[in-house]
Amino acid sequence: MKITIWGCRGSLPSPGLEKNKYGGNTSCVHVQDGDVGFILDGGSGISRLGVHFDENIKEINILLTHLHLDHIMGLGYFKPLYDPNVTVNIWGPSSSSDSLSKRLRQYFSPPLFPVRLNELQAEIVFKEIGNDTFSIGNFVIQSEYVCHPGPTVGYRIRLENKVFTFLPDHEPALGSSEFPHLKDWTSGYNLAHHADLLFHDGQYTSDEYKDRIGWGHSSMEDAIKFSEMTKVKRLVFFHYDPIRSDFELEQMLMKSTKDKKFDFDLNLGRENEVFYIE
Repeated sequence: MKITIWGCRGSLPSPGLEKNKYGGNTSCVHVQDGDVGFILDGGSGISRLGVHFDENIKEINILLTHLHLDHIMGLGYFKPLYDPNVTVNIWGPSSSSDSLSKRLRQYFSPPLFPVRLNELQAEIVFKEIGNDTFSIGNFVIQSEYVCHPGPTVGYRIRLENKVFTFLPDHEPALGSSEFPHLKDWTSGYNLAHHADLLFHDGQYTSDEYKDRIGWGHSSMEDAIKFSEMTKVKRLVFFHYDPIRSDFELEQMLMKSTKDKKFDFDLNLGRENEVFYIE
């Protein structure tokens, strides 16, 4: 399984010389096994991915965690959506109010965007999901609602006996009054347990989180506790605050891990980084 980060910033794209190492594009990850692959989230990073996408691929799957703007803002600039020979399957969380297509049309319409959804040249197929399991090629994918404002899912992606879990926007401490001690009451536990690789929200310091409870994001310290609880093999931090410089992110990581030992590897995810799970 090959996993490439095309964007790992949160909330807002934030380019700048002080952010060149970890990148400024918002959430987008490409998962691949040979000729079969799919995209996780359509943040600003998907625009760059679209330019490099294999033009011979005529069916593309995009799996959205939710429809906050930083996770869909790049869709209108994804080159394959303007190819009449391509079918794009867009998977996303179902809602009790409006359909997935109706909610996305709010973005694909003036004044937010000049091109309407029905004006895209590719064939668009919407697939609504909740707590489900489905397959793309040899990948078996489990989706599950997690703690984040609005309908939001995380993904557990299995290829044979290898597991990658994607939780870019997630507040694990919110669901349980005794976090991290009650796994049955912890959001995302079923998706992450014993994963070989976990991408997890690490937007805040522990002090910042105290004033942001319920906003849907995690401190680095809580992401570490969640990883210890779920016994993952590797944690990669994701969804950085747009104001953070590379230096500030590294200082956050140092403070969160100082004088501590872990049974798993952990590091800051960075744009263009490639992971292999074999």
